[in-house]
Amino acid sequence: MAEVTKQTLIGEVLDRDMGAAEYFISMGMHCLGCPASRGESIEEACMVHGTDSDELVEKLNEYLVKSAK
Repeated sequence: MAEVTKQTLIGEVLDRDMGAAEYFISMGMHCLGCPASRGESIEEACMVHGTDSDELVEKLNEYLVKSAK
């Protein structure tokens, strides 16, 4: 999978590594089990939850690089 962007779907991130769920939960997104949330982009979720999508994308990419090693 390519680098995560703001347009990446939450479901794609979770399918790649379920450990990434902690980053969504920490921003207040506790509805990860909901099918609708998996189809949202990171940017859409951040907008709804009032968080910085650029910051979340950076954290997710850092995590995914480390977890791939």
